[in-house]
This record gives sequence, structure tokens and C-alpha cells, in this order.
Amino acid sequence: MKAFQYATAHSTTSARELVAGNGLYLAGGNDLLGLLKEYLVSADLLVNIKSLPGLNKIEHGKTFWTIGSLVTVAQIEDDEAIKKVFPGLHEASTEIASQQIRNVATVGGNLAQHSRCWYYRHRDTQCLKKNGDLCYALNGENRYHSLFTGNSCISPVVSSLATTFAALDATAIVLREGKETRMSMAELYHRAWENPLAHNSLENGDLILRVEIPTARTRSAYMQVSDKHAFDWALVSCAAAAEVEDGRLKSPRVALGSISPVPHQMEAANSFLEGKVLDEALAAQAADMILKDAKPLEHNAYKVPMAHALIRRALLKLKGDA
Repeated sequence: MKAFQYATAHSTTSARELVAGNGLYLAGGNDLLGLLKEYLVSADLLVNIKSLPGLNKIEHGKTFWTIGSLVTVAQIEDDEAIKKVFPGLHEASTEIASQQIRNVATVGGNLAQHSRCWYYRHRDTQCLKKNGDLCYALNGENRYHSLFTGNSCISPVVSSLATTFAALDATAIVLREGKETRMSMAELYHRAWENPLAHNSLENGDLILRVEIPTARTRSAYMQVSDKHAFDWALVSCAAAAEVEDGRLKSPRVALGSISPVPHQMEAANSFLEGKVLDEALAAQAADMILKDAKPLEHNAYKVPMAHALIRRALLKLKGDA
């Protein structure tokens, strides 16, 4: 790890000023400190943002809830109101890492974490995401990699919260050049879809302030499959959300994680589900639509039937049949 200076910011303005050179924001530090130790990133100054006012709160509203970027995953897990109103978000929070990590990991950090690809994480491998010439996973060990991508890097987004926020149509509020910018989950990661060097659409100095979740969908679910029962990233994850009126779906959304550089959604499948009564056949049809353009590689074809099963089960949970 290279030497760096350390400062604590007490306002978003001072935080931005401090990182303006070669600085990085530090909150929980679960991902950043590992990246620094492995020489994957470097900084002259780490800016502690844990004292920024108002960003560690969960605020309830009639039309939307606000979750600050410094809210910990454990706060979400322990919030009984979230468990009731956004059960899918609560379920996702319980699947993240270990209890010790959830106690310090933040919402902003979970959304902004870097690729978990082992070629990217290996300090001696100059892969495409590190300005190299090729993605070694394409013809190498790609068991954990994407089924969908818009570029030649196949590293997927692994944020469980991003997958759930996408299904809930949540919006990230990002401080960019002193102004608040609203970004859907698709927009927050779109640059990673296009650009192999990107992990998300955040620019240098951008700071996630909060996430706004509309209350329009009262039913939600999250499911994942991992190699290990606990303390592991998802091989595939799925979140589903909708309002259910007279047994029919209203404004349904399905999102998949760990299979694409962005939380994977298909608008055609959401439209197909609109107004319909859920049953196993309908859920299977939706899963077929969502996965029809998947391009499995040598070692990750297992993700297709796994994702299919998760879509079906997550959808059926919206009506209490699973």
C-alpha cells in the first residue's frame, strides 16, 4: 500500500474539495482498503466522509423513502419498517457478507464497489479493465462472469442492493460538480456496460448522497444462490417487485444481479407481466423472455437455469406461493 494522507470532511462541499486532487472517499472501507493494499487504486488523500450530516438516516415518506448513503447494511437489516414495506430490500441486506461487515458496510459503498473478477483483483494481471489488451476471463476461468455485456469485459455487477433497488425503481442521488444528479440503477451502471474500464457511471469526485425508493410497489422479494451458505457473493441474484391488485400485477419489475455489468432487466418482460395474474406458467414465460439473449461461456452456462429458477421463485413470492 502506498502512503497517503487522511482527512475528515464535515460537509459535502469540503469533501469534494478534498478529493479534487488525487483523493478518494472513505466510509466503511471494506472494498477500498483491499484495493489499496493490492495496488489496484492509489490516492494521495483518503477523505473520511462518515461525519457528513444527514447521510446516515432512513427517512419514511408517503410517496418515497430515502436511505442515506452512509446508512449501514445492518441498519437496513434491523429496520422493522423496511422489513414490512420493502421485504425484498431486507432480504437482500441479510445476504450481504457477514454480520461484522454489515455493521460497517454502507449503502454507498455497496453500490460503488469495484469488480470482483479475480483477473482484475490479481495485482500481477493487466486485464482489460486495468487498461490491458484483453479480458482473460473470456477464454479463461469465467465461472462467475456475465451472461450479458455490451463490451468485451465480462465482469458483472455484484451489488445485492443495486439489484433490489433496480426492481424497486429506486433513484440514486449523486453529487456531481456541486449539483445533485438523479440516476436510475441502470444509469448508475450504464458506463460499465459500454466501457470495459468502468465499474459504474460515477466520475472522479462524484459522491452518492442517498437513494430514493418509491412506495408504489408494496410487494417485493429477493433471492440469490451462492457457493457458500453465508459470507459469499451471489452466483446469481434476482429481485422482483410489484403492486398486486385483485390478484393482478401492477407495475411489475424483475432485476437480475451477477450476470451483467448492470442490474439486468428487460422492459418487454415487465410489460408482459403487467395486469396479469401470477402462476407458475406465467412466471416461467417471463423468465424465458428475460434470458432469451443470454450468451453463456464455457464455464458459466449453469447460470441460465439458475437464473430461470430464481426469476420464477421471486415472482411467485410476490403472491405468497413460494
